[in-house]
Amino acid sequence: MKTKYISLFMIVLGLLFIAGCEELPEGPFLKSEKEIVKPKFSNPSGGTSFTITEANENNVMTTFKWSAADYGFQAAVTYTLQVSINNFKDINDIGVTTKTELEILNSKMNTVLLILGAEPDVSVAVKCRLKAFINPNVPLVYSDTLTINVKPFEKAIEYPKLYVPGSYQGWVLNESTPVITSAKSDGKYEGYLYFPDANTEFKLTKVPAWEEPNTIGDPDPSGMSGTLKIGGWGGNNIKVTGGPGQFRINADLNEATYSWVKTTWALIGDATPGGWSTDTPMTYNINENTWTVTVNLIGGKSFKFRANGEWAINLGDTGGDRKLEYNGDNIPVAENGNYTITLDLSKTIYKYKIVKN
Repeated sequence: MKTKYISLFMIVLGLLFIAGCEELPEGPFLKSEKEIVKPKFSNPSGGTSFTITEANENNVMTTFKWSAADYGFQAAVTYTLQVSINNFKDINDIGVTTKTELEILNSKMNTVLLILGAEPDVSVAVKCRLKAFINPNVPLVYSDTLTINVKPFEKAIEYPKLYVPGSYQGWVLNESTPVITSAKSDGKYEGYLYFPDANTEFKLTKVPAWEEPNTIGDPDPSGMSGTLKIGGWGGNNIKVTGGPGQFRINADLNEATYSWVKTTWALIGDATPGGWSTDTPMTYNINENTWTVTVNLIGGKSFKFRANGEWAINLGDTGGDRKLEYNGDNIPVAENGNYTITLDLSKTIYKYKIVKN
């Protein structure tokens, strides 16, 4: 009997050994970056045209739909719908979802297109793509581009803004408080503000009221660290020196950084008396919040605006639409004459005027 039990025990051990040697099922494993199946749009169809008007701005423009990205295993994927009108040189994240469809209102698309620089009442080819994200350790995946045609309508844009209460205006915080804005709705804010004193202190707020989580300042007591503290009353005041003058203020909420620089503006170019080597200074008008100069210009030549006698900050006009861009194209002068030129940096979109006297 003992021998029988030993034999049975050895048989069981053998069966377990054989079972252990059998190949176990594999996976799931993350596919290689080339093997990951990217999401694919199923709606709307490429080439579909949309016209946005004041009458239909609150309606749904379309519902974007797509197939899920396949990474080789089940995972929670976040999809960001991105749109552009210049082949993704400038991009706006128009919506985020964990589903495989996203409803977009006419009003949302209209605002985004105007922010990106689309002309009102003119149909524009809008490039759309999906960005699929799981976590920083997994490669980003982008869909193929879907192109639709959209005609926006003209409407005043409410750009994202940060209020700038400070010593220069008595720390008043309400809807009339000066602001800096985000022209591309990308968390990066900029504005030109005039500070009348030699030294100025200010904070930033997300709303026109003093609220602890929405107040932004400097975590360092010096107030000049270049780093932002977002919330917690913002820590310390941000401090500016070198006034009085007009200062460019930048704040990046994504990186929690800020910077400021005092600016004085001038013309430069072969259309101006100083050519491309000598600035023609402009004068700041405190009441109008603009820079002006009256000067003789040469027809058939061109000029640009630049700050502080250096090329680090310069503005030109790409597209000839009287809207200024950093490092933009030279501005042509049609004919010889005496001109009054005005530079307006008081709004989100910087503009200029040329009037022949």
